[in-house]
Amino acid sequence: MEIKNFKYGEVGLNRFFGSLEAKIMDNLWEADELSIKEVQLRLEKEKPVNFNTVMTVMNRLLDKGILEKRLKGRLSLFRPIESKEAFIEQQSKRLTENLLDEFGDVVINHMIDAIKDVDKSLLDKLENKIQQLKKDSQ
Repeated sequence: MEIKNFKYGEVGLNRFFGSLEAKIMDNLWEADELSIKEVQLRLEKEKPVNFNTVMTVMNRLLDKGILEKRLKGRLSLFRPIESKEAFIEQQSKRLTENLLDEFGDVVINHMIDAIKDVDKSLLDKLENKIQQLKKDSQ
């Protein structure tokens, strides 16, 4: 699945989704499979939300290929196509590849600077990954 808009000014899942979409996805990833009404009830613990709004957003997520739906009698149950971890992995990889394709060396330099400033253990992981890539290419 391809998320078309990455929002730099947001945090977490809101970088990929609208705020209601992100809350719906979090609930579905937590529960695995829910009806629209079950999602609405979970969301209403935070603040009131209209059933039709939840239904519209979930159907849009279905149309985007992020959710799948199955019928259980007359009840529609929705579940994410992939785990939260797999989603984040795929989107992060796609974003990184797009940045590297477009901006190359600049992106690599900024990533290394960011790793250095954030976590020293990430530098070790990066070094190990580079050594493995060098071995594999020989």
